[in-house]
Amino acid sequence: MSQASASRSAARLTRDAAFGAALSVQAYFVLILRVLRASASRPFYRGDLVQQMDTIGVGSLFIVMLTGLFTGMVLALQAAFEMARFGAEIYIGRLVGASTIRELGPVLTALIVTGRAGAGMAAAIGAMRVTEQVDALRTMGVDPVRKLVVPRFLAALVMLPVLTLIGDFVAILGGLLIAVLKLDLTAQLYMTSLYDNLAQSGFVFGVLPADLLQGLVKPFTFGGLMALTSCFHGLRTHGGTEGVGRATTNAVVTTSILILAADYFITQILIVIFPQ
Repeated sequence: MSQASASRSAARLTRDAAFGAALSVQAYFVLILRVLRASASRPFYRGDLVQQMDTIGVGSLFIVMLTGLFTGMVLALQAAFEMARFGAEIYIGRLVGASTIRELGPVLTALIVTGRAGAGMAAAIGAMRVTEQVDALRTMGVDPVRKLVVPRFLAALVMLPVLTLIGDFVAILGGLLIAVLKLDLTAQLYMTSLYDNLAQSGFVFGVLPADLLQGLVKPFTFGGLMALTSCFHGLRTHGGTEGVGRATTNAVVTTSILILAADYFITQILIVIFPQ
């Protein structure tokens, strides 16, 4: 009898967990629809938008540049070690450029910014939630989604591609430093190899390299995911200051998983659109 009761309790807990997860997914998509609708209608909180662009973009600039520099340097070192076996060190610029622009630049930048700015979004909104400031906004007739989420969402959409471009440039520069200082290659040879790789993939409208366009589609998507997921967890915070910590952790973990999953599906789509 006790074993049957335990089985029923376990089944009930599983059912409740599944039901709760389904409700959370529903609430997440409802938030997305509300953000999209609020982004296309008045009023706009331009001051908040500029402030969030500064927080996400300028505030994350140093760590993105540092990450890009060492990523490019490590890529060049690893490529030199492997390609030396085939006497192909002259193609290091091609490898560093392709790896950084297509994949590592967007993904690493998104993960780094999530750990910094995304966690800050969840913590800030979570703190407002537990101190009833969000409820106070509603009392004053201010939509919390329009006031708190939309500026962060739009700022992330703008700043993630910009940060990715900067990170890509610094990573390529880091690879150039290794190629010149440690591998005795010339800067011209490195940059020529990089350009040949971009040209081989083709140009969109005859101007924009296809690889670079692919590398900008991803951070645009990642920025939206980061802002929406972080704000979603912040708005659902409960349990006082301990709950703020849980919401922040959940926001970073969930966003990181979504970024990696979205990266796979976006890559599949881009391979079909831009066949190599």
